[in-house]
Amino acid sequence: MSERVATLSIRTPEGVLFSQLLAGPVTRFLAWSIDFVVVFSVVYLVQILVTLLTLLSPGVFEALGVLLFFAISIGYAMVLEWYWRGQTLGKRILRLRVVDAEGLHLKPGQIIVRNVLRFVDMLPAFYMVGGLAVFLSRKAQRLGDLAANTVVIRMPKLSEPNLARILSDKYNSLRDYPHLEGRLRQRVNPVEAAVALQALNRRDTLDDEARLELFHDIAEHFKRKVPFPDEVVRDIADEQYVQNVVEIIYRPRRPQT
Repeated sequence: MSERVATLSIRTPEGVLFSQLLAGPVTRFLAWSIDFVVVFSVVYLVQILVTLLTLLSPGVFEALGVLLFFAISIGYAMVLEWYWRGQTLGKRILRLRVVDAEGLHLKPGQIIVRNVLRFVDMLPAFYMVGGLAVFLSRKAQRLGDLAANTVVIRMPKLSEPNLARILSDKYNSLRDYPHLEGRLRQRVNPVEAAVALQALNRRDTLDDEARLELFHDIAEHFKRKVPFPDEVVRDIADEQYVQNVVEIIYRPRRPQT
């Protein structure tokens, strides 16, 4: 058994260290329990509807229920984890999120692999195989996570007063390019966004040299993600650039009516 770690730490080529709290077995089980209730309720309603339409025998009814449960539970998780960027309803309520273990953008193939392998993780009952894997793995990964190279992290709640203090009302020139703004929100994963927000929140605790170096590295990382025109970027200080990016991610443009 490898030594368990409490955080996911990733260092980018630019030298930026991303660190997020890993979700433990208990929190993950609670999130799964919420999802189980949702899926079970949907399956039960579908079963009743099918029975009324076809008058199936009890044996066929039970077999259909098992098939529907697996099909709906896997489809439910795949759709929501893609649409909500790594979250199902249970994970969203408990502030958990599936992310790539190397800090890369979560790909559709990873979502498919980790959810298809739920069949194995759920054996013999109540996620015993998956639960044992979470307890024994270094990063609290079930078999589906190991195969897909994903982890589940905890997203601590950030209060609105912090956002109000961090994000100023200064003009954000990056918003003059809506297509690049949308691409930035799409390409920056939750781990990267949270680290940038943490850096802004703690900037006053850093000495001047460390502060300049940190925000230079983070700004360069985001500039590689989505290049904005040089005439816009060259006049923005690194710290202000990071603040502009964070504002775009955490305060999306309101649709015009």
